[in-house]
Amino acid sequence: MRKLTIVGGGFAGLTAAITAAEAGTKVTVHEAHRTLGGRARTAEGPYRTNEGPHALYAGGPHWTWLKQRGLLGPLAKLPAVEGLRFRFHRGGVLRRVPPPGLLRQALRTAEQAPVDVDFRTWVTGLAGARTAGVAAAYSAVALFHHDPGALSARFVQERLHRAASLPPEAHYVRGGWGELVDRMAARAWEMGVRIETSSRVDALPADGGPVIVATALPAAARLLGDPSLTWESGRTVLLDLALRTRKGDPFVVSDLDAPGWIERFTAQDPSLAPAGQQLIQAQLPIGPGSSKADGVAHAERLLDLGFPGWRERTVWRRESVSQGRTGAVDLPGTTWRDRPAVDRGNGVYLVGDQVAAPGVLSEVSFTSAVEAVSLALRADHRGHAGHSGYSDHSGHSRPSGRPDSPASRDRLDLKHA
Repeated sequence: MRKLTIVGGGFAGLTAAITAAEAGTKVTVHEAHRTLGGRARTAEGPYRTNEGPHALYAGGPHWTWLKQRGLLGPLAKLPAVEGLRFRFHRGGVLRRVPPPGLLRQALRTAEQAPVDVDFRTWVTGLAGARTAGVAAAYSAVALFHHDPGALSARFVQERLHRAASLPPEAHYVRGGWGELVDRMAARAWEMGVRIETSSRVDALPADGGPVIVATALPAAARLLGDPSLTWESGRTVLLDLALRTRKGDPFVVSDLDAPGWIERFTAQDPSLAPAGQQLIQAQLPIGPGSSKADGVAHAERLLDLGFPGWRERTVWRRESVSQGRTGAVDLPGTTWRDRPAVDRGNGVYLVGDQVAAPGVLSEVSFTSAVEAVSLALRADHRGHAGHSGYSDHSGHSRPSGRPDSPASRDRLDLKHA
């Protein structure tokens, strides 16, 4: 391609920019915020918080992509002694060992789970209602949803299997995800990508060149004038705390009675808070009828159990609600192929964590970004950048990024594998 416009400078937008620039394309990125990163943005000090738990999964495709380009950077390693401070809340008390049923369920692969049945019904039939409840609650760390048991069994099981894998797949970027964004931005600059911050785009460029929209789905719907661009997501209370350090505080408190997760991020990365303090980040999914106060109260009950004297030790606190910003969730009968398609036609491509691409959390953003660039390059190679499609057996052209596209499924599945 001669040139490509990207709207949005988050993880997906930067992935697309680097991928396109590597193919010799002249790329311009427009980011409405004054800094890059989107949901991968890390707060400026002294407390280096992300917008909820952020981890790179070693089994994911973007792990390899980042490593090959020297962008992965230093990772925060969890000391062995901290790993022993993992706690499970069940029946009103904290336990050191998870229920055996949870471990057995986590060993099952996603391919063993049905798409058309909800997770709770499927696991109940296999291992009983109690195991179904704790497995659903634990999986919420990678779902940000208040009722994981009501989602597609295939969707939830993939996240449970990967979140509970041994050795752990989840790894943490030292210094927060902002460090990763900075490395990606520097690489993009080196490759000649033009990056414009504080540059809000309210209409597609009039020159007719290919455009990748790398924004949250509601923003993409407004920009493209397409109200059909919606998908189910979670609603989560985020609670960030800085506490004066106390020896013996847990590393993680996972609530198995109701979805909830509290993690002491300075256990693996002390640089996230000043010396003598520790950074606690919690995410408490809430339902449509619940309020931020409900989620905060849930967090405080867990803190009372796991972090003695936390109120007196608090030196900084922040609360927020994240809605529709926590990635796609698939209801029974749906898969990632049913989400809004990457290829929107007329040289417009949609990327992010709620579109038709496989993966877990940020992997969806990565995979969709690479796919969008691949589709745009292919369309340009065919000599008609405004029409990217393949010809089916009837001779009719169909959008190659649509969920029902066999060609698209094969490409995405290959990347995912």
